[in-house]
Amino acid sequence: MTHHLKCIALAAAALLATGAAQAQSAGSILVRVGATQITPHVKSGDLTAPSLPGTQADIKSASQLSGGVTYMVTDNIAVDVPLALPFTHDIVGAGAISGVGKIGEVRALPITVLGQYRFLEAKSAFRPFLEAGLTYAKFYKEKSEASLTAMTGGSPASPTTLKVDSKLAATIGIGGSFMVNERCFIEGAFTKTFLKTTTTLSTGQTLDAKLDPTSVSLAVGYRF
Repeated sequence: MTHHLKCIALAAAALLATGAAQAQSAGSILVRVGATQITPHVKSGDLTAPSLPGTQADIKSASQLSGGVTYMVTDNIAVDVPLALPFTHDIVGAGAISGVGKIGEVRALPITVLGQYRFLEAKSAFRPFLEAGLTYAKFYKEKSEASLTAMTGGSPASPTTLKVDSKLAATIGIGGSFMVNERCFIEGAFTKTFLKTTTTLSTGQTLDAKLDPTSVSLAVGYRF
């Protein structure tokens, strides 16, 4: 009986070792779920005339449930598709109107595809990675506040509305994945997107801004 138990234990250990050795090997699919915070680093231009000189805008951070799917093309090269629910960002006054507070909000849905290079061997418990790719920043459901209407000569009957242009931009990032066991892992990533956009008001005025958002993500996942 003892001999049989030893054989079973050795077989189980061999299976676990095989699973660990293939933890992030070619053909693996890694699925994760967690949370992401996006922080825009805004460099705002001035709102075009007629407006108070130095009228600018800032965009606040937002957090959301997120996740993603990674496909290991080889033991080191992967394609990653981050996923998330839409982020809602507050738009606030800056520059000459920094005291007015919130002037609007916008929903953002980043649609991203990244190529990754994962360092170390496929069986390694910890694998750092570098990534780069493209993000289509989809902006929609913009809402304006009464403060924006008041500043731009509108009225409650005819409020000023706004539209933020969706844009395609480059994204780079760094991260790491830690295998808890042969199937489960914890993953974190930091990315930056080089994004510029233009906001157009219903008055015809425009405001150009460099957003350059960074994102921090933390997730748990499962290898298939």
